[in-house]
Amino acid sequence: MAARLVIALVLFFPVAGFSFDHEAWNQLLRRNVVVLEGGKASQVRYDAMAKERAALQGYLAGLSRVGEPEFDAWPKAEQMAFLINAYNAFMVEKVLTRYPDIGSIWDFGKLFGNPFKDEFFTLLGRRASLDFIEHGVLRKRYREPRIHFAVNCASVGCPMLREEAYAAARLRNRYAGGRLEVSKIFDWYKEDFEPREAYFARYAAALGAPSGRMPTGRSLLFLDYDWSLNAYRSSSPR
Repeated sequence: MAARLVIALVLFFPVAGFSFDHEAWNQLLRRNVVVLEGGKASQVRYDAMAKERAALQGYLAGLSRVGEPEFDAWPKAEQMAFLINAYNAFMVEKVLTRYPDIGSIWDFGKLFGNPFKDEFFTLLGRRASLDFIEHGVLRKRYREPRIHFAVNCASVGCPMLREEAYAAARLRNRYAGGRLEVSKIFDWYKEDFEPREAYFARYAAALGAPSGRMPTGRSLLFLDYDWSLNAYRSSSPR
């Protein structure tokens, strides 16, 4: 089997003039996210995160106090950092409402109780859901496909949750046997990556593919998505 290859797509968010302090979230991530496979994946110590839930909820309360006029006054990069951190932090809080009795984010339900559509928090002066952050604001306002590598859906198949705040995650893809094998994210949100062949071609060397045009059609495989909870267990491989 071909070795796993990684595209590192990092969004840099300037600190100068930053209008919201994400340090509480940053510290929670540093203490409770376990980086695996030499930086290619990560898992969350939800049991330890649960013991620090008061700190997490304090951070979330701070996010909820930011109104839309204040948010709109920030530069684009600061807005995106705020929204990405908010998505990831509220997702962790959602998991903790059921942890340890949860094996997948879909245990909340797909029709009733859908964790992505449930308006379980307040953001920018309104009741909001995770889908509101990702699809209602991030994808609609910024047209930046790399956000899909930054928001984390608490699942093994997701791009990794980084051990620090306001930075994009990494996405695993590979070129093997003359075929490009990529995350299902590229299929679900294909309109965000058009023209897709040109997008993949930028990273041909990182994928180990021949230079020039990247394969499409039958030579393009979308990998199955693993919705298992990205929880760290003491027996997890390091």
